[in-house]
Amino acid sequence: MDKKIVLIGAGSAAFGPPTLSDMYLSKILPGSTIVLVDIDEEKLNMIYEILNHENKIRGEIYNIEKTSDMQAAVKDADFVICSIEHGDRFNYRWIDHRIPHSYGTSEMMAENGGPGGFFHSARQIPECVKIAKAAFKANPQVFFINYSNPMSRICLAIKRAVPELNSLGLCHQIHLLLPDIPYIINSHLKPDKLDSLSANEKKQFRKETYLNTKITVGGLNHFAFILGLSDLRTGQDLLPKFNARCMNFYQDKWDRFKYADLTFEIYKRFGWFPYVGDNHLCEYVQIGSNHTKYEDLDDWITMMEDWKIWINKKYRRYYNKLIKGKYPRKGILMKDHSGERAIPIIEEIIEDNKTHEIAVNIPNDGIIENLPQDLVIECSGTADKDGVHGVKLGKIPKNIAALLRIEASIQDVCVEAILKESKDLAIACIAMDVNCGSFEMAENIYNEMVKIQGEYLPKFK
Repeated sequence: MDKKIVLIGAGSAAFGPPTLSDMYLSKILPGSTIVLVDIDEEKLNMIYEILNHENKIRGEIYNIEKTSDMQAAVKDADFVICSIEHGDRFNYRWIDHRIPHSYGTSEMMAENGGPGGFFHSARQIPECVKIAKAAFKANPQVFFINYSNPMSRICLAIKRAVPELNSLGLCHQIHLLLPDIPYIINSHLKPDKLDSLSANEKKQFRKETYLNTKITVGGLNHFAFILGLSDLRTGQDLLPKFNARCMNFYQDKWDRFKYADLTFEIYKRFGWFPYVGDNHLCEYVQIGSNHTKYEDLDDWITMMEDWKIWINKKYRRYYNKLIKGKYPRKGILMKDHSGERAIPIIEEIIEDNKTHEIAVNIPNDGIIENLPQDLVIECSGTADKDGVHGVKLGKIPKNIAALLRIEASIQDVCVEAILKESKDLAIACIAMDVNCGSFEMAENIYNEMVKIQGEYLPKFK
């Protein structure tokens, strides 16, 4: 295979090595050129040296290059995978989290929604749009994959700024639910039987269930629902069984970082299971602060920051071993797939497989009829030589459609404010958010955040 795959943001130890691990498990991509791109040259060099050595261990089946010049990297690219953070990720994440809350917002986390999520969007969107434009200009047939957050808002901005670009967004949030589904829908598997299974038996059981079950989802990224479950062998609708057993399954498994008070309150009131977890769902709904604790989200962000520090130290340690000639002979890349879908989808596009993908972020385009069409939704889809296509859902239940339209309207104004660099639209977006509701509060937040983050924000006027 002679493809050019560009990884932008590859200096991240959490992004570069796992993606390369997936590539080394591919049977069709060897022979391709992999270009690692990052503006942090020290991190880029470290990851490049590690991955270049891993490539030698495996017989140099890829041509691995590195550059900090994004424009040069995307020339003649077949696929571009973007996973960037503009500015210090956690420094600004804490600011997004703290400052709006200090002015009285009910915001819990502020990564993708809420007033803090607006400023994360404002830092990220111009950079991601710039990369998307450069990739399309270099090759109009390029396929662009975005991993960066805020996913929905970035993908919507790219849709508006580069409408002819073939692109999608990918998020692994569905993986919160996937390990549990086999045990929920298989009613014969009682708790005592489940406890008696070995680790390998559980792994095989889950694998067989995934192969035989079609899962259909719909909504927005970090704000989506299970809309269908069916047995691929018999055609049986499994959703009634899921709904009948779900609450009992989770009765003793509530987790503040997964499914807890907020998830089950929404599930109980709306009748459809939101698979994204409390810590993301709370960003988008008015009742979020009634069912989550600000301190828990503090702990979540701290845990994510600690994990980033740990993973960077891990690769720094292996880099030092490489320099000293003490690198592990068998290498350190994962032996199993990372679970991320970028590389499998690239394979599906190349081979025209028409494979079912559980969750992708793509333009609505008639997939969900009772949500705005100028919107990027999270839905199930199929991948083939022409790209990724959503499974048509028609009209989804009115209650969840109404809930989603609130956030869809906020995303509409958010993206418009950032692309037009409009101060008035920015303040309006912050004020209308379900976590704010006051123009005075919005203006105070805006003024302080621009003062602190100005160098990474659009020149609002």
